[in-house]
Amino acid sequence: MIQLPVYVSRFMDVFRKKGFKIYVVGGSIRDLLLGNPPAGGPKDWDFATSATPEKILKLFPKGFYNNKFGTVGISQEEKNPSAGSGLKHIFEVTTFRTEGDYKDNRRPEKVTWAKTIEEDLARRDFTINAIAYDGKIFTDPYKGQEDIKKKLIRAVGDPDKRFQEDALRLMRAVRLSSELGFLIEDKTRDSIRNNAKLIKEISFERIRDEFLRILVSKNPAEGVLFLRSCGLLEQILPEIDACFEIPQKSPKRHHIYDVGTHLVMALKHTPSKDVITRFATLLHDIGKVKAFKKDEKSGLITFYNHEVIGAKQAGQIADRFRLSKNDKDKLVMLVREHQFTVSEIQTDKAIRRFIRGVGRDNIQDMLDLRTGDRVGSGSTATSWRLDLFKKRLVEVQKKPFSISDLKIDGKDIMKELKIKPGPQVGKILNELFEEVVEGKLKNEKKALLERMINLK
Repeated sequence: MIQLPVYVSRFMDVFRKKGFKIYVVGGSIRDLLLGNPPAGGPKDWDFATSATPEKILKLFPKGFYNNKFGTVGISQEEKNPSAGSGLKHIFEVTTFRTEGDYKDNRRPEKVTWAKTIEEDLARRDFTINAIAYDGKIFTDPYKGQEDIKKKLIRAVGDPDKRFQEDALRLMRAVRLSSELGFLIEDKTRDSIRNNAKLIKEISFERIRDEFLRILVSKNPAEGVLFLRSCGLLEQILPEIDACFEIPQKSPKRHHIYDVGTHLVMALKHTPSKDVITRFATLLHDIGKVKAFKKDEKSGLITFYNHEVIGAKQAGQIADRFRLSKNDKDKLVMLVREHQFTVSEIQTDKAIRRFIRGVGRDNIQDMLDLRTGDRVGSGSTATSWRLDLFKKRLVEVQKKPFSISDLKIDGKDIMKELKIKPGPQVGKILNELFEEVVEGKLKNEKKALLERMINLK
């Protein structure tokens, strides 16, 4: 028996005292059965009840209900006596229901209240999500607990019907596999492959949400490979799918994989937890499909300007996935700049140019992409040149990095030289900055003002 948190049991008692049945359902109970829920229990708690939405709202007048699917949101606080208050949770409570036909491969046309929890569980997607618990007894008609022990994702009933009802379940199966490290049962996997084209009926906002969760899961590389093996990658990211047909092994080249396998291996080995950095790592070489050239005599393969081509494609993908402007800009920048040079003879000026190109906030993300790129090519995670480059990045940023770091500004120049705003002010500031970074001039106000007079 699973011990529910006190604040959850008390919440359920409110329903029981009024004669209603209520169960913990879905991911909430699945996470508890897995034995590794977040501290304090699952982040989100889902319940199924015999009470209709109107009766739920009578029990909790501050709840909110604005959908036709019978779900009422109720804010509850997890009391912490020592702190005097606690975490707030939104409990989603849904009336037992059955569903009519799905005409858009996403939402049922009609929802009808059901009488039993068994009827409600019959409409759910996977057996591991079709388990109910009332605090004492499990209701598990599809043997979801057995599948949790076997680490299997299996559709409830007929998998074709489940995926045709809601095509987003195609992505969700892969996402759960990536997050939990579960395999997908054979018939369910075959059904995903047979119904893969249905994913085009789903909005890219919903596809994006599931895909990004795959990228930040414990097994992102395996998730992407499964998307490909079952035909979903071709539907949502054909640019990546095409990369598996592009070879890279050739004389004078270090690569041991085709482009697609390299991208997946780079994703697998990037140390970044940031979702956009992981996305960029997966996309960084997509331009090689169009840039591919092979010399028939020498066998040498080249991909000139693939980062430029790839950056343009990354922008198109960002638009397709409805990414925010900031996320799009970062994604495109990481793809465009991933070929940055690492050399022991680079000047401070070249290092500053790199930092400005990627932005100070994105330096570690760029380095993480490079780590994934290296390991995904069959190389080591770093090299003495890359380690030196990282040290110099730190050192260069300790010096005046931009004109704004100078101890004087345009107002000082105009005041001392009695000149008006104009190009001359900017020219003097630039010259002063260059002399400071080259070590010819100290970044001190007095020294800068004295030198400024000679630059007039």
